[in-house]
Amino acid sequence: MFALNVILTVKNPDDIDQVAEYLKQAGVLSRQEAGCISYEACHSQNDRSVFMLVERWSSKETWEAHRTQEAYLTIYQPKVIPLVDRVPHILDLL
Repeated sequence: MFALNVILTVKNPDDIDQVAEYLKQAGVLSRQEAGCISYEACHSQNDRSVFMLVERWSSKETWEAHRTQEAYLTIYQPKVIPLVDRVPHILDLL
């Protein structure tokens, strides 16, 4: 299994609702992809500018393939990334 968490901090507070909507859309598409075990977009209750993606893929290869699919290419990369600061964490599950 390949595990990844990404902390996203929205740069402009006016974009928070739009980023939330984009992440919902990307989640729906991502969960339909081959190899996706789970893909959750979480919104912090402590700091509304912070989101976390919690992703589990069957392998690193299926995660890499995800980066060539609709959710990544039409939503995440062009619409979300410009609005946020990102801190990705590739994880070892214990």
